[in-house]
Order: sequence, then C-alpha cells, then structure tokens
Amino acid sequence: MKRQFLQALLAAFAAFALAACGGSDDPAPAPAAPAPTKNVVQIAQGDSKFSILVEAVVAADLATTLSGTGTFTVFAPTDTAFAALLTELNITKAALLANKPLLTQVLTYHVLGSKVLKADVPVGKPITTLQGEPFTVDATLTITDQRARKAKITDTDILATNGVVHVIDKVILPTDKNVVQVAQSNPQFSVLVEAVVAAGLTTTLSGPGPFTVFAPTNDAFVALLGELKLTKDQLLADKALLTKVLTYHVVSGRVLKAQVPVGTPITTLQGGKFTVDATLAITDESTPPRKSNITATDIFATNGVVHVIDKVILPK
Repeated sequence: MKRQFLQALLAAFAAFALAACGGSDDPAPAPAAPAPTKNVVQIAQGDSKFSILVEAVVAADLATTLSGTGTFTVFAPTDTAFAALLTELNITKAALLANKPLLTQVLTYHVLGSKVLKADVPVGKPITTLQGEPFTVDATLTITDQRARKAKITDTDILATNGVVHVIDKVILPTDKNVVQVAQSNPQFSVLVEAVVAAGLTTTLSGPGPFTVFAPTNDAFVALLGELKLTKDQLLADKALLTKVLTYHVVSGRVLKAQVPVGTPITTLQGGKFTVDATLAITDESTPPRKSNITATDIFATNGVVHVIDKVILPK
C-alpha cells in the first residue's frame, strides 16, 4: 500500500514538473519571415512614394540591370526627396529625366553592388557605390554625400529577391570637383588657391590622386604671415618654400576622418610627418612644434578628400 502511494506521489510530481516546464505545450518557434518575392525595382514600383524614382530608373535605362540577378543595396529617395532636388537644382522633372548622363550618375550613386543590411553599415567609413564614388553613414543613420549634404535613412532592411532597399529623405549627390576645384569654389580658401597656383601644383593636385588635403583657411595664412614676418607677395614669390609647405599639407590616398591614425605619424607628400590626436589637433614638425585644429572634415572630391584646418602646419 505504501509502495503504491509512493508511486502515485512520484507520478503526480512528474506531471507537475512537466506542466511547469511547459512540456510538449511549449510555444513553437516563431515562423521564419517569408522569402521576398519582388526585386528592388518591383519594390519601388509597388510603392507610390517612389513614383519619381521609378520614372528615373526607366529613363536612365537601369531597370533591367537593377532587376537582374546581381545583389544590390538601394538607398531609395522618396518623391518628396526628388521634389526638393528639383528645387535645389532649379530644374524641372522633365529636364532631369531627359539628362541621361546626369541621371545615371546620380542614380548609381544610390546603389551598392552588394547586400548591406542596417546592422552591417560600416559607420563613418567610405561606402563605395556603383557610380564609383563613396559616401559615409554615421551612427544616427545619416548619410553625408560628396557635397557635404545630409540625407536621413528613414526605413531600413526592405528585403528583395536581389538585395535590400533602404528609404532616404533626400537625394544624395556625388561631387563634380577635384580637390583644387573644391578650394576654388570656397572663398575661405582664396589664399590657398593663390599659393597652389604660385607653386605650380595645380596640375598635380587636379590629377587622379587620390589625395587628402589639410586645407588652411585665409585666416590661417594671415596668421602665418605674421608669424614669419612676411607679406603675402613675399611668400608667394618663394616657390621653394611654398612648395615645401603646401606638399606638407597633402597625404597620398583618401583618408576620411574615421580613418585618421590617431597618435601615429602620418607621412606627407613633402616627406615629413605630423600627428593627429583624438581631439583632431595636428602637431607639426616645426621647432617648437605647432598645433592646428581640424575644424571641418570629409569634404569629398573626385580625386580625394579635403579637411579644413585653422593654422598652417610647417615641416622641419
């Protein structure tokens, strides 16, 4: 009798433990998300907020390419984004759609040749597009294009059979200027431009590069003239000195802010080195060493990138 009671008690306990653990009634794992059935073009065609983007893709003869078997990431501007671009460029939609070279350049700047989900976006690093030029994305999912314009990624990871679509609120644009033209287009670099011309470096710095230019402002050059007790004409007339100083501001390769090797000597085209600390302050090789602050970064050019500095740096 006692044995039967113990067996009943153990059975009851086992049933209770099984119920407490969920037993065979455990919830089934969540079903996998259904596989996408549309390619990136069909996704845009199926959403009314992308009507201008679809027109643009067709006008640029890119529909077949983007419907193909390749893997793409498309940063898709909305109709509102395109309307803002038309105002910015002061052109009509018809004029934009009729300009196939421009349209192709702009659209392919919104496409990557691989699938990059939100979690895989390389924050702060150059992301190379099908157009050939890069843009960057920061931790807030804000894109900075090559003209220092900003676009917010407002929706992510819309999966397609041949890639993924992210929605953006502004059309991004590649640059159409090399590093010399970037300086020429900004009045705060007028003395720098005069110096580059006087040193005979215009052709070199307009070449394929790529170059990273640490560009001193006009105020930086004025301070240098006071420091060296020279007039601007005297500085511009000394080609040897000018070439030595200017090439000390240029580094081979495109080095974005996120790629600057903090605390490690950076070799310049002049042959000398400088260092950059975590606050983006440069220490040069003059005696005694001088400090310059990087005040603006990642101004893209077709052949490199420009960073703005507030003091002319000097080699040994």
